[in-house]
Amino acid sequence: MKHDYEWVEKLEDGTKRTVRVSFPGGGKIEWRFRCAGEERWNRNVPLTTEHWDFLESKVRGRYNRRRAAIKDVELVVAMRKEHV
Repeated sequence: MKHDYEWVEKLEDGTKRTVRVSFPGGGKIEWRFRCAGEERWNRNVPLTTEHWDFLESKVRGRYNRRRAAIKDVELVVAMRKEHV
């Protein structure tokens, strides 16, 4: 995959957090999180069902526009089943 997926979510306390998902290869998905004002990315954030739902919708959207491969969609669906 050539492009990372990135979006901003608002936490309950009003803080904005950037979520970046990349596919480094080898059937892996790498999640990174960074709150506003932080310099480093955090990889130790528990993933929620909403995270997986949003990622799947983003990947399917890119697939429909021919910007992502079907193997990326299949990888997200498979990894989601393992972690949720």
